[in-house]
Amino acid sequence: MSDKNNTEKRDGDNGREYDGNGVSRRTALGRGVGAGIGFATIGLTSAFATAVSAAPAAAASRPASAGRGAPQDAGSLPRTVAGIRIPRSEVAQKAAAFAQSASSPTLFNHVMRTYLYGCVLFDQRGVSYDRELVFVAAVLHDLGLVEAYQTPSERFEVDGADAARRFLREQRMPAARVEVVWDAIALHTNAGIAKRKRPEIAMVSVGSGLDFAGNDLQRIPSGTLEEILDAFPREGFKQNAVDTMLSLCRTKPMSVMMHPFAEVGRRHIPGFPVPTVEDLVLAAPFAE
Repeated sequence: MSDKNNTEKRDGDNGREYDGNGVSRRTALGRGVGAGIGFATIGLTSAFATAVSAAPAAAASRPASAGRGAPQDAGSLPRTVAGIRIPRSEVAQKAAAFAQSASSPTLFNHVMRTYLYGCVLFDQRGVSYDRELVFVAAVLHDLGLVEAYQTPSERFEVDGADAARRFLREQRMPAARVEVVWDAIALHTNAGIAKRKRPEIAMVSVGSGLDFAGNDLQRIPSGTLEEILDAFPREGFKQNAVDTMLSLCRTKPMSVMMHPFAEVGRRHIPGFPVPTVEDLVLAAPFAE
């Protein structure tokens, strides 16, 4: 999960506590940064915290040099992978082409695996879902990691959801379907909420969580896993993911406040300026 241009600013390398806009941590707290920010982020799937501190399940990792599966061209995607159908509708194909043109090969392969893993896990349970809707949401779910679609302060999930909404409106997708895609992308890192929503929303969270940290990997049959990784290799996904998280922490640090990515910043960036949840509650303007 990385974009093509991971330009990193070394804010904080000298121990100074400031964000990308020159705002100190103390100043941010004094201004009440975080006012109105919900605490849903605290309940994010534990996969993210695990992935920051330890490598995900080794069984899901393949070396980029293994020689399998050249990067896919969105116009020539396979019709099926491991028995899972790739939608061929016009909007699905345009979404795939858009995602591939915007993304690095590593990121594009990740979003494709997200779709495939989600399908495998929900097919096992016999759940009915709209395949086109899941596919579109999955392939567009990480646009917020692409520099061209990033805003200065929004979480990457919201940036991605907004970019997908704009694209799908241009394709004249019905508004109700667009909003399902928006929810699936905006909620995909919050499994505790996404899993309680309709299947098309839950599947993006479940599929991306499996690819990110190996959640439920044991439920993927070995032959199925082999076929998915052959079609869409990981291509150094782990280090790519860490590099992307650090890039977000450096270029738009306040967007990761109360987000698990902030732990990556605190570990690797001296003087990382983003307040913790404890900082926020202790700085609340109440006399006690």
